[in-house]
Order: sequence, then C-alpha cells, then structure tokens
Amino acid sequence: MSQRPLRYLLVVNGKVSGEPALRNAVIQQRKAGMDLTVRVTWEEGDATVFTHQAGQEGFTHVIAGGGDGTVNEVVNGIMRLPREQRPIMGVVPLGSANDFARSIGLPLAPQQALEAVCELEPQAIDAVLINATQSKSSFDTAINGIQDSPDHFHVSQYYINMLTGGFGAEVTSSTPKRLKRLLGGGAYSIMGAAKAWRHRSYQGRLNWGDGEIDVSLLLLALGNGRQSGGGQVLAPRASLNDGYLDVLMVHDFSSIARLPRLMEELKSFPADGEFLSYFATRRITVTSQPMEACWPLTLDGETRHFEAFTAEVEPLALSVAMRADSALLAP
Repeated sequence: MSQRPLRYLLVVNGKVSGEPALRNAVIQQRKAGMDLTVRVTWEEGDATVFTHQAGQEGFTHVIAGGGDGTVNEVVNGIMRLPREQRPIMGVVPLGSANDFARSIGLPLAPQQALEAVCELEPQAIDAVLINATQSKSSFDTAINGIQDSPDHFHVSQYYINMLTGGFGAEVTSSTPKRLKRLLGGGAYSIMGAAKAWRHRSYQGRLNWGDGEIDVSLLLLALGNGRQSGGGQVLAPRASLNDGYLDVLMVHDFSSIARLPRLMEELKSFPADGEFLSYFATRRITVTSQPMEACWPLTLDGETRHFEAFTAEVEPLALSVAMRADSALLAP
C-alpha cells in the first residue's frame, strides 16, 4: 500500500508575513523538494478556517506560522475535523512569547523550524475542550458560538497549552502589542510587576471529580502544558499526553507583606500551601460569582471572558511534529 504524498500548508499570521527570514525559509524548503503551500491570515478566525479546509483537501501537515494565538487557531481547525482527516501540526514560532513552541523545544528560526516539521516524527498529545457560557455583550463573533438564550451564547473551543484566569489573564490582555514586539516575553513580566501592586481577587466556584470549593483567587491556571505569559511556569508537573489537567490556584492575600511567602511557594508548588493549591484532574468546572462578573481568561494567550466554563481533556486527540524525548511527554 503506497503512502500518500506529504503536503504541507503554512498558515502565516498576516502581521508577520513580510519577515525576510520566513520568506527565505519558504523558498529554501521548496527548493529542497517540500510541497509547501502558504496562506496568510487577514483577521481572527482565518487560521481556523484555513486549517479546517486543509484537512478536507488532504494536506498531511498544517504549520502554524505565528505566535501562541495562531497555534491556538490551528488547533481549533484541526479539532473540528474527524480524526481520520486531522493533519499533523507543526509550528514556526513568530510571536512575542511562543510559549508552546519554546516549552517543547522547537527551533525559533524559521528555516530550522520548517526543517524540524519535515524531520520530526509526530507525537500524539491531549487537547482540552472548553464549553462555556458567554454574555451577549462580550461575545466575539470570530469565536465559534451558538446563542442559547436572548442574553447568552454557548461557546466550544480547544486549547493545548494553558488557560489562565484572573491576574495572569489580565496581564496578557493588557500588555500592549507594541511592547510585546519590542520586549518579547519580558513585556509580560513588566506588566505583571505593575499589576501586582494593585491586584484584585476573583470570586467563583470550582467543581471537579474529587471536590468543590468557593474561592477568592488571584490566579487560576489549567495546564496541559507548563508555561504561559512569556515563560512563566505555572504547571511544572504537567504532561501533554497524560490525560490530565494540572490545576494551580493562587489564593488571594490581604497584605503585600505576604508576597515573599507567595513567591516562595511558587518555587515548590505545594499541593496545599498557605497561598497555593495544586492538583490534577480530567475535568473541572469554573463558575464566576456573581455570574455576571466574568473572569478575564486567556486560552493559549487569547483573551476571553466567560461567565462559566468546563474544561475537559480529550486524550491523544491530535499529533504534533515535536521531539519524542520532550520533557512534556510522559513515558
């Protein structure tokens, strides 16, 4: 039985499509015999549409050329296809943080990144499905959603790296894009330090397999991967292929004088510390309290505002061109 020919689609974020290094890498790979088609996005949601179409057209690989947001859109395009049509995902990191690509050890230069897509064997990883309720006033038409009441939409969306809620998401959404481009991941640290001095807490209820709790949190992280926000490790024991979400809760503190203790716990991530809680689960539901007080959220760096959502792991749902010995893959 003959193997079908390898066909690659590179989906490039329009904001970086003019990068000379990227253009040269495409030319060189085509000269080397790579069957490479390029499509450039114009607006949010394009990468998802292009990826979905590529699966239907028989492309074997779709390469996300951009930052974590572009990766997220490509993931959503893949996950909307039947399993047998899902192409292998590759990544050419062209964003400011590139958390997913960095965490799995992919090359950062376009030429080497494209070569890696061709050379690395695909590894099966988990995806995380979010089913959420979003108010009509904050609904983004670029997101896949169904209006299930006069005032609310039901939203289904996937991510593969990290969901953050509260402080972390506020930092990501408020960091100016120009600052991101100038400083890369360091921009998030600068904004984070500024926010820490006037932080607010977020109230809600969490339900998971073994428990239920009302919380007042500074930060919530649901990690399939380990880092977010430009290299901040929030789920140090997470694996991309173990079928679990690692949950980090950073509880609110009343005095800035307690910040050193919090920072100390962020070095060890205790299961039940004074300010930190850390555990793993396959499924978790988060409801903001009151319901209309949406938490700021990010899914793989993309800003969202959900009043309530459930995150559930879909094990080994897609394949990524990455190193088999990556620390993020469980044995």
